Amino acid sequence: MGKPTGFLEVNRKTIPNRTPKERLKDWNEIHKHFEIEKIQEQGSRCMDCGTPYCHTGMTLSNMASGCPINNLIPEFNDLVYKGRWEEAYLRLSKTNNFPEFTGRVCPAPCEGSCVLGIIEPPVTIKNIECSIIDKAWESGWVTPNVPQNRTGKKVAVVGSGPAGLAAADQLNKAGHLVTVYERADRPGGLLMYGIPNMKLEKDTVMRRIHLMEAEGITFKCSVEIGKDISSKELLNDFDSVILCCGATKPRDLPIEGRELKNIRYAMEFLGPNTKEIWDIKEGKAEQFSELAKGKHVVIIGGGDTGTDCVGTSLRHGCEHVTQLEIMPKPPEERAANNPWPEWPKVYKMDYGQEEAAAVQGEDPRQYLVSASKFEGDENGNVTSVHVHNIEWVSGNGRFMPKKVEGSERVLKADLVLLAMGFLGPENTIIEELGLDQDPRSNIKAEYGNFKTSVDKVFAAGDVRRGQSLIVWAINEGRAVARECDRFLMGATQLP
Repeated sequence: MGKPTGFLEVNRKTIPNRTPKERLKDWNEIHKHFEIEKIQEQGSRCMDCGTPYCHTGMTLSNMASGCPINNLIPEFNDLVYKGRWEEAYLRLSKTNNFPEFTGRVCPAPCEGSCVLGIIEPPVTIKNIECSIIDKAWESGWVTPNVPQNRTGKKVAVVGSGPAGLAAADQLNKAGHLVTVYERADRPGGLLMYGIPNMKLEKDTVMRRIHLMEAEGITFKCSVEIGKDISSKELLNDFDSVILCCGATKPRDLPIEGRELKNIRYAMEFLGPNTKEIWDIKEGKAEQFSELAKGKHVVIIGGGDTGTDCVGTSLRHGCEHVTQLEIMPKPPEERAANNPWPEWPKVYKMDYGQEEAAAVQGEDPRQYLVSASKFEGDENGNVTSVHVHNIEWVSGNGRFMPKKVEGSERVLKADLVLLAMGFLGPENTIIEELGLDQDPRSNIKAEYGNFKTSVDKVFAAGDVRRGQSLIVWAINEGRAVARECDRFLMGATQLP
């Protein structure tokens, strides 16, 4: 503990964002630069607890509590406070393959379980982590580390999202020859096309991809397994196959009028938008479509994906944006049934809502609201959404939404985006290989060994656990690499 009185003397201060109206003019990351000295001050607030909960990686009340990849946070906090940045980078890299991703887009369950958070605002762990890796890149400490010895074993990783990248990175360190297959035209999975540029610039993603290529990993993009290459062909050509395909089947809203035009899944909106940004940057396209420009946009779903739709719609120049949330508005402070170290379910304005409030004068979210019908014009274009308020009532051992009579109203809508989460993985590979599935349609593979019902085939990340956090994907990618290495070599030294 570098400064025993640090948490008493220094107030929590996070890296500031650019103002909403300023950042709405571009697609660059929303954060400002933060002086190194201020980050070091924030590191002094860490109490080096006798029993730190920040790196426990538990699941409490179906939510992450602490860091799922078990970053030894008090150690790098102390090193940062003391100005020993390169050592902090080496400490962080032992548990986290991609801190530049988690430091930007992880919701930071570590901060929710920070012991200081019981009595004071928690340590700015996420900002410190991001600052460590950014300084490491700037200082030239992040360099290719090519394995000295190769095992001759070949592993195919299907999917280049965070789970696939983590698995590939670890297996390459073990000396295996790794090929990563990605059906999109660029690698990164949801890091590339699921998360907008203003949250995670794609130069940051590609910088890591290029490093992994320099270390010996092969990426094959625009290759869809089950279409361009059969799943069984992979089994024949590789010693092992790891499926990290994600849970990309979106949840639909099958109500009257669903067939109307301009009702889209969120990822059909966000992914092509990012692709256009990069195509223009690389000279592959000249014009930006701005699908939401001039439109009244209604987003159904209140999670991170819905927020990304808000921010993207505003950058297109939409006329107005509304976000519908079926759950109640969270309290301003932790409720009695949401104690520390659980993730604090409290009201906050994310970047998209801040931007909407700056333009429209208020938070765009409407809580406890459900859609009942879409209406359209004579050309089949959506023009409005019928909605009503709901209340959650107990019945048959669980809570169910009940319509509040007399609350019906109609919202103007030229574009509707469905951001209600995902149901599970797509079935092409599952059916080709005859893989067992769990009751939620995910690939059945036990956490800890990650073996599927087919020999040589492993599964990890969202394809196995369902839609989850990036940091859980990295956890599973690292863990499945360890078990795959054990399968190939009879023993493993991977952590």
